[in-house]
Amino acid sequence: MISRRGLIAAAPAGLLLAGCDRLNRSAGWRAMLESGEDLHKGAQRLLGGDALAREFRPDQMSPVFRMNGNTSVADPVYRAHAAQGFAQWALAVDGLVRRPLRLPLSALKAMPQRRQITRHDCVEGWSAIGQWQGPQLAGVLALAGVLPAARYAVFHCADSFGTRPYYESIDLHDALHPQTILAWAMNGAPLSEGHGAPLRLRVERQLGYKHAKFVMRIELADSLARFYGGKGGYWEDAGAYAWYAGI
Repeated sequence: MISRRGLIAAAPAGLLLAGCDRLNRSAGWRAMLESGEDLHKGAQRLLGGDALAREFRPDQMSPVFRMNGNTSVADPVYRAHAAQGFAQWALAVDGLVRRPLRLPLSALKAMPQRRQITRHDCVEGWSAIGQWQGPQLAGVLALAGVLPAARYAVFHCADSFGTRPYYESIDLHDALHPQTILAWAMNGAPLSEGHGAPLRLRVERQLGYKHAKFVMRIELADSLARFYGGKGGYWEDAGAYAWYAGI
């Protein structure tokens, strides 16, 4: 049997997106996907949604770790920060929080760190094992004081596809998972631009497209409906992938 992941990997990108666009215009198809996604999320969490993703030994790390998604950013604000080594950059945390934050990279590095060697599983069909380091997202959210109405963490990124900015989101269940971190280092060195400098999300219980790169701002929200296409992420809005990508 061909898995959904294998089917996506085998399809040419243009054909996939064109097909997804046609199907996404069908209310029946959208309803089927959404009901299946809810079933997937419920079953995955019932059967071990709080479990840790497998962690590996240093000798098991991949010699080459491919770059996914955009590998460079044209945004002039980002380019100015990159030219300064992100010395003046700060992560914004706002929305449904008691204390909106602006955390420079030095503050994120000074927080308690988690280092984990995990496997990145791309929806396109490849995997790689790498080491990631950064503070747990739960610790950052604790500093901000998440309000009771918040249900989602929305990650606003510096990159874009044409005029459409890239963004992603996860619910608070995954945001508070101990392996969900804001990684500033990969394989013992600061992130390269191609891998998402200065900061990328690592949400290890989900497929790779959920691991947003070039994170500039985290917004806590009670609904995803008001963000861009309303589906919770760039690829989700395009109808290419499901919002929940648990593994």
